[in-house]
Amino acid sequence: MSRRNRKGNNYNTKKLSPKTENQTEYIRAMVENTVTLCHGPAGTGKTSVSVGLACEHLVAGKVKKIIITRPIIESGGRGLGYLPGSFKEKIHPYLIPVLEEMSLYLNPQETKRYLDNDIIDIVPLEYMRGRNFHNCFMILDESQNATFEQIKMFITRVGRNSKAVINGDLRQSDLSSRDRSGFYKIIDRLDSLEDVATIELTALDILRNPLIGKIIDRLEDK
Repeated sequence: MSRRNRKGNNYNTKKLSPKTENQTEYIRAMVENTVTLCHGPAGTGKTSVSVGLACEHLVAGKVKKIIITRPIIESGGRGLGYLPGSFKEKIHPYLIPVLEEMSLYLNPQETKRYLDNDIIDIVPLEYMRGRNFHNCFMILDESQNATFEQIKMFITRVGRNSKAVINGDLRQSDLSSRDRSGFYKIIDRLDSLEDVATIELTALDILRNPLIGKIIDRLEDK
């Protein structure tokens, strides 16, 4: 889809289109529910599909803001405080995959304007407590690296007319101990709750390269 900026320059932006049946169900779940939990291996579209829908909701005026966050896992156990710069500058490197996906759906001028005006709001997960997000599309990426309490806190920030998407790979946690990851526990606790959907993407949904799905299958613990 080609769109023009104010200077008349063309930018080719992508329209969200599911590539697999599971991705179609993923989109339907996000549209129809307030909270969507999506898990699956790398390359299945967990992030790209949610970001695409968030951008479409923003451009269409269905939400006023996009909130993006992810857990920060650092070596040495040091927190964000020791790093120079603002919170956004500190977390920015961790969110590059999300911002790269956004660039497919929004032209550079739009993205810059949205970021400068906090319409696309990069919020460190550790600093969301006490805030409420109304009329927002919220995305928690890489949630396998979040604790139960962190994900619980994220969900309870959802305000009026907002959606929350929590995605991750249950088999790939960078936490020091796998049992500290709260994503599986959240999925289990919220099972069958009205207005909450759980979607599983599989190796069949991997679109990066057909070989990746086979490699993941061979490398999984049996």
